[in-house]
Amino acid sequence: MVNDKSFVALVENAVKKYWDLPAYSDYDGTTFKYSDMAVCIEKLHILFESAGIRQGDKIALVGRNSSHWAISLFAVVTYGAVAVPLLQDFKPDNIHHLVNHSDARALLVASGNWEMLNEEKMPALSLIVQIDKFSIIKADSTAQSSWDHIDDLFMLKFGSKFGQDEVHYYEDQPEELALINYTSGTTSFSKGVMVPYRALWSNTVFAHSRLPFIHPGDNIVCMLPMAHMYGLTFDVFNSLNNGCHVHFLSRIPVPRIIAEAFATIKPALILTVPLVIEKIIKNKVFPELNKPWLKILLKLPLVDRTLLNRIRERLDESFGGKCFELVIGGAAINPEVESFLQAIHFHYTVGYGMTECCPLVTYSQWDEYRQGSVGRVVDRMEIKIDSEDPQNKVGEILVRGDNVMLGYYKNPEATKAVMNEDGWMRTGDLGTIDADGSLFIRGRSKNLILGPNGQNIYPEELEEHLNNMNYVSESIVISQEGKLVALIYPDFEQLDKEHIDHTTIDHLMQANIDELNKSFPYYCKVSSFRLYQEEFEKTPKHSIRRYLYQPTE
Repeated sequence: MVNDKSFVALVENAVKKYWDLPAYSDYDGTTFKYSDMAVCIEKLHILFESAGIRQGDKIALVGRNSSHWAISLFAVVTYGAVAVPLLQDFKPDNIHHLVNHSDARALLVASGNWEMLNEEKMPALSLIVQIDKFSIIKADSTAQSSWDHIDDLFMLKFGSKFGQDEVHYYEDQPEELALINYTSGTTSFSKGVMVPYRALWSNTVFAHSRLPFIHPGDNIVCMLPMAHMYGLTFDVFNSLNNGCHVHFLSRIPVPRIIAEAFATIKPALILTVPLVIEKIIKNKVFPELNKPWLKILLKLPLVDRTLLNRIRERLDESFGGKCFELVIGGAAINPEVESFLQAIHFHYTVGYGMTECCPLVTYSQWDEYRQGSVGRVVDRMEIKIDSEDPQNKVGEILVRGDNVMLGYYKNPEATKAVMNEDGWMRTGDLGTIDADGSLFIRGRSKNLILGPNGQNIYPEELEEHLNNMNYVSESIVISQEGKLVALIYPDFEQLDKEHIDHTTIDHLMQANIDELNKSFPYYCKVSSFRLYQEEFEKTPKHSIRRYLYQPTE
């Protein structure tokens, strides 16, 4: 039976169609054409087969964004194996746990990550490949021999001339499991989102049809982590399907590196999270607008529009000058920043999604986008608000459609908690929807915090560790001005019992914070803390009323 929702077919057709175009480059590094990518994929397929990897087996991938990482991912999904992308910032024990939990039989890993891992703690792995140079770390004799003679085997299979006609990949089915994406790295909070091929296909097709300004050969800067669904789907999958040239920021994407990359690469589309945009505007634009002479000019009606246009042009230049649209996702954008973008008629939009929807739920192009919203429901998806008056009364957002996950891997309880029998999935987010279909997020029943580059931060993880430390009674971790802050109510009873002077509390808590930060990735770093003299306010069920302690920024 022909599958008209085949994600792998999209990949196969794109590789053939854009054969001679550049596909991937590491910033200031190596470039791979689509044809080069195809050769690497076939060689990895030969290796997988010789190692006894079957369709449906799990293959974990760990490493910083790079061309080799992207090629490895496509090698896995086009083979028919299940990809398990893991954030390279996870601690070694977290990676060990997730590799084991996913039942991975193979691990494709960057050298920097492998140096910190312990092979003995992942006993089920039969194949380990260092992706930096596609070299073998662990394999049986058959697989090792195959890789030692991979060029000969490739020649034997395809002959001297390998071209588009020789590219034939796995025939996937819509409901088959394609990918497991973990929402967290720690044991107690890990949920492996099971993504079917149909969800990858649906998101990719939507991007192709609804982003008509993207063309073959266009440059894309990939700064979101590829192990996160937002970056993976739209920076990687969508770019390949459109024949784009993706440039990976192989170094940590600090503001200086990002600015350099925009100026050099001149991307046609930028996918980012609010924090990046807010930093650029608050640090580079707002200080200029506050200059006395500029304030006077902005009050003059004849000068106003011209000046705002000049400001927009300057902001365009800071993004490379060729960006048609800036897509912001993952969290709410600062209202002051959004009002400014509206005032200068900047081409931006805000979308809404989640890992469980691979990730897209809503989107509207910049010229249809309504300020304050997160766009309209995307193709092949439905939304409803659990409220008797969805336009005016807030309720939980429920979604259904092709983008929705199969469930959580080996966690039927968590799956049952969010999936209804009629296919609707509870998002945990609260919202309203207007008469035109634009969705407005009004609150979050989840406490998820978005990291600086789109990483998921679960404050409960940090709080659980912190609450178990000396002299901590209870805590709340919040995000304030892009940084994590711990609110702590000390265990005064224990301090008094041990005759500890209360003037030393600051020193003791700082030691706790330092120890906490050693146990989590850099994006989970708690930058500061504030002490409370009274217990946090509770609900009748003794849950902390978290909303009372959120910043008003």
